[in-house]
Amino acid sequence: MVWWWWIAPAVVGLIGVILLFRGLMALFRGRVFSGLLVGAGGAGFMAAAAIAALLALDVQTYGRLTYERPVATIQTRQLGPQYFEATVMRPGMGENAPGVSNLYPLHGDEWRIEAQVLKWKPWANVLGLDAQYRLDRLSGRYHSIEQEINATRSVHPLTGGDPRTEGLPWKVSAWDAARKYRKYLDAVDTLYGGGAYMPMADGAKYEVWITQSGLVARPANDAARAASAGGWTEVQ
Repeated sequence: MVWWWWIAPAVVGLIGVILLFRGLMALFRGRVFSGLLVGAGGAGFMAAAAIAALLALDVQTYGRLTYERPVATIQTRQLGPQYFEATVMRPGMGENAPGVSNLYPLHGDEWRIEAQVLKWKPWANVLGLDAQYRLDRLSGRYHSIEQEINATRSVHPLTGGDPRTEGLPWKVSAWDAARKYRKYLDAVDTLYGGGAYMPMADGAKYEVWITQSGLVARPANDAARAASAGGWTEVQ
């Protein structure tokens, strides 16, 4: 939160309250003109503070509801026909903390990453509660439904959660807590499984992000952009 967005309206509002109080005191003492003038000035300051507060709330709401952060970087290397090696890099906890990298063989034409997602209600987003996730699995996907049914499948478990809650001396799982106590938590919008998939190509690199509405994947280099023909994503 940018605190000065709220400090400015508070200061202006305080000035307005002081002026309005002084104007009322002047009226009680019989100084009608000065009382009305000062009181009107105080009311004007309070109105300006209210407008500024509404603008700050609008900016804060937009910022929180559009906030997103990286989940993983996926880079593919072709090993054979419809056979790839995917490198999945997860970000570290801190800004300069090293990430975690793993290799996964995938059969098919596309990769798909899935996660369990905890989505908060918009008012909770504004208060600072962002969508939480737990990476679930990585799999290969075929264009052809017939191949999807009959060809070699490849699915790998992913156990990564939000790096901000990992490595703590106690186990924190917003997903488990929300699922267990959901009937007592009005802030929880929904718990669901979400996924994003993109085409695999030799040397293609993609970035996967968590947003307030789920996972989204974006091409990160020319090979990925060419493979995705301009880029597309799917969130479920």
